[in-house]
Amino acid sequence: MDLTLLYRGPLASCDYDCPYCPFAKRRDSREQLRTDRACLERFADWAEAQTTDRLSLLFTPWGEGLVRSWYRDTLTRLSHHPHIRRVAIQTNLSCRTDWLAGADLDTLALWCTYHPGQTPYDRFLAKCRELDRLGVRFSVGVVGLPDHLEAARRLRAELPEKVYLWVNAAEGHTYDDTEAGVWTALDPLFPYSRRPHASAGLPCRTGESVISVDGEGTVRRCHFVRAELGNLYDGSYREALRPRPCPLAACDCHIGYVHLETLPLYDVFAGGVLERIPAPAG
Repeated sequence: MDLTLLYRGPLASCDYDCPYCPFAKRRDSREQLRTDRACLERFADWAEAQTTDRLSLLFTPWGEGLVRSWYRDTLTRLSHHPHIRRVAIQTNLSCRTDWLAGADLDTLALWCTYHPGQTPYDRFLAKCRELDRLGVRFSVGVVGLPDHLEAARRLRAELPEKVYLWVNAAEGHTYDDTEAGVWTALDPLFPYSRRPHASAGLPCRTGESVISVDGEGTVRRCHFVRAELGNLYDGSYREALRPRPCPLAACDCHIGYVHLETLPLYDVFAGGVLERIPAPAG
């Protein structure tokens, strides 16, 4: 079986204070952190044991995972298994980068977000350049707010051309054609993010070859549909895997709509769906 899993454990703490994020500067207690670590280790044990499947794993924590040693250790550990095609994580890149020396960089990848006002621009750019020097697969992006435009332009000018700079439409923000054109000049794929995608009744890979998993092992088709398909650890989810239409009116998050079969994004991002890296032109 080829299976993509989006894992989100109980971690909710973050070291940034972004005004557009409900988890900004959240703090987890020591007990909550211990629980998150145990949940992550259980998931990693399960993934290691699935040697008859081909797995692709994306970690999408509410908080920042890579400032926690157990996330760095888990990504490194999982990257060395031949049945795991990709292991990736969404990160603000506030962590150090030396841990990447122990990972298999043919398997590991990073989805990095720059948050202006949360970290000095030069520090973030230096870390991106270090990732490039190490040979890490990574994309970089920003939220498409007016205050972020100049920083995004600087990033596009100073990042290596091969590094994809993506722009996420800001939640609740409407873009007129002029404003959308400005962001599209930086990210040619911004039109996919500009507006929510009507999805009701449309075929989606989630629930068939893509699933969402929480810290307890509860399996859902995606992060945005609450109906449960079973549990990862007792195997009950497997009999529920099948093609099914989307039950929601619209999908407005990249980690959701990228899997819609009515969009061409599996071709656009061929080989880099989880880390949001487009296939080379041509």
